[in-house]
Amino acid sequence: MVRSKKRKHAQITHDDGDQQGQKAPKLTVGDILARASNLTNHERPESQKQENKANGDEDETWTVVGKGGKKRKTDNYPALVYAESHKQQCSLKIHDLQKLVLYCLADDTAPQWISIRHHFGIKKAVVLFVPGLDKGMFDGSVALNAPKKSDQGEDLGKESDVPAGEAALRNVPSSIAVSQAHSSSHNSASPDAYLPVRLAADELPQPLKPLADCFQHLWPVQAPGDDSRVFSPLHMMLNSNLPKSQEQKKAEKATRGPKSVNTQYWQNKRTAIANFICSKEELEDNDFVLHPAWFEDAVGKAREVKRREDAKQTAEHGWMDTEVEELDHACVPSQEIEQGSITAGRKPFAIDCEMCKVEGDTMALTRISIVDWDGSVVMDELVKPDEPIIDYLTQFSGITAEKLEPVTTDLATIQKDLHKILTPQSILIGHSVNSDLEALKLTHPFIIDTSVLYQHPRGPPMKSSLKWLAQKYLCREIQKGHGTRGHDSVEDARACLDLVKMKCEKGPEWGTSAIYTESIFKRLARSPRTVTGTLANGAQGKTGAIIDHGSPEKNFRQMATFSIGCETDAEVVDGVKRAVMGDPDGAIISGGGVDFTWARMRELETLRGWKNDHRYDRIHMNNDDDDDEDSARTDPSPTELAAKVADTVAHIRDVHASLPPCTLLVVYSGTGDPRELARLQQMQRKFKAEYKIKKWDQLSVKWTDDEEQAMKRACKKARRGLGFMTTT
Repeated sequence: MVRSKKRKHAQITHDDGDQQGQKAPKLTVGDILARASNLTNHERPESQKQENKANGDEDETWTVVGKGGKKRKTDNYPALVYAESHKQQCSLKIHDLQKLVLYCLADDTAPQWISIRHHFGIKKAVVLFVPGLDKGMFDGSVALNAPKKSDQGEDLGKESDVPAGEAALRNVPSSIAVSQAHSSSHNSASPDAYLPVRLAADELPQPLKPLADCFQHLWPVQAPGDDSRVFSPLHMMLNSNLPKSQEQKKAEKATRGPKSVNTQYWQNKRTAIANFICSKEELEDNDFVLHPAWFEDAVGKAREVKRREDAKQTAEHGWMDTEVEELDHACVPSQEIEQGSITAGRKPFAIDCEMCKVEGDTMALTRISIVDWDGSVVMDELVKPDEPIIDYLTQFSGITAEKLEPVTTDLATIQKDLHKILTPQSILIGHSVNSDLEALKLTHPFIIDTSVLYQHPRGPPMKSSLKWLAQKYLCREIQKGHGTRGHDSVEDARACLDLVKMKCEKGPEWGTSAIYTESIFKRLARSPRTVTGTLANGAQGKTGAIIDHGSPEKNFRQMATFSIGCETDAEVVDGVKRAVMGDPDGAIISGGGVDFTWARMRELETLRGWKNDHRYDRIHMNNDDDDDEDSARTDPSPTELAAKVADTVAHIRDVHASLPPCTLLVVYSGTGDPRELARLQQMQRKFKAEYKIKKWDQLSVKWTDDEEQAMKRACKKARRGLGFMTTT
């Protein structure tokens, strides 16, 4: 049997050409990719080509096809390409939209969920944040049309007269209906729920039809958050992760445990230590016993006295309050403060204690270590508990029976010494220091807790360990004897002290997400401009503008090249046009406008009651008439909602029509309906506030596992947003 040889690619190409009666030219990689992209039906609109030809601006180049072949035209116009066969493994996130913008305008990596043909041709990007848009408007669960009326004026087609399934799928694009059915019939999300849905004008409600002329797909976009909270979709879009070099990435992969902090782009902001003292709310949230100086009114002070009597935390039970009559007594006269001093006349002490378990299954003090601001040891004493010890916890405390046998110092002696050391100017520093103070049976009003100061990456109530913080920020290994010979309380106290010193030198944002992120405007400013012209402020890198209702947020306003405050969505549209195209007279925004524009429309979310009002929540948290107020805040009628949606869509279409060629346009809603989540969060806050001072049968609200599960469901719903994207 003779085996045939495998033919070369050139032979196959030659055969294909012979079958057509002519010699086929050699195919290059560019030709293959061009043919593949043609199959996606996302070619540049013919109307746009004709318009550019008429203007003499074709944006096309000549390329040589094959060796010695003929020249032909190729289209280098940018376009977004999505393959229908592509399967999303997870929901698209706002962070993915940001990376799309940074890939087109800066130095980010190419996204995996969509292809961008000729991304280097994209000159500008506009991002519209439109909260209030809801997928329910597209799948039929949110009515956008007024009910029809009979000749006698009676409503027809009420929801009560129509089966729920039929009402939900009426006037719904088939692809959205299928996706909705999959996601609602399974506990876990169907893979189809992550896929974009093609928009068809004839299948959309009347107010949404113009969107089909601007965008091809509706994308499910998930807001950042966890099981009980939704994080800011504004910050997620406008804060980008700091770029890392290949060497930094390799070093992080090789490093075990917490990664060191990259300070390449960090700017120090020296801050006085008094700015980091825990507030009353922070102390309450972290289970501290409050010092009497925190209570200025007689009612609050009497209530706290009653609570401490019930909890056996009074002087009769061995507790001691430091001598601070009022919080203002800690203030130091300005003439006594050395210029530039971080301590500003205050006396910080870092403290760490070791405990053992005694009868009654409670913790008792066995060692106390205190160091001053210079790191010198002020106190390091072993303490013998009054109750019999049932567990020395040697693997953590390092205390053994042999070490405590000759000790005669008791808790009362330690309290007397602390009474002499701690003054109104003293600040106690520690890690989860509430447990140390409880073992000392001591209260002091001025506390800095490093577990609060350096928040856990996933937020409270989770807390980072001192060992992790020291390794990450101090590049120091502590507690090496954890689980065997125990901790060194002096070492731990100095680690807490150094963490606070670092915070004072670096600034309030050190230890927060700000050390890993930077403003998207700042990152774009490091990329060279591609738009011709020079701005009035002489900016060399890519420029950005932020347009928002009222005054744009301070942090981002300072980073953006230009900021424009507006009162209506119509003014936002005008602001976008001004930012993208520049001022006609070039007075402020010149040089062909800015490269990146972010804008927010708020009228739709205001109408739907989605707008956050934390001040309202604080005022009404303890108001017994909240239910009556909530019932008065009704949803808008379908007619009102449809009219406002039509206005919002018209604004989006107006922006789309005004953009110059080669501009990326991204629209995202941020979240779904957050109202039920906000109601449950307010209920939980009220429960926590009452639970500290009332008995269970006296609580006006109860928080059980049912409410906890309801909050998770509401949070999941609130995180479901949507997005659109296209190139002009």
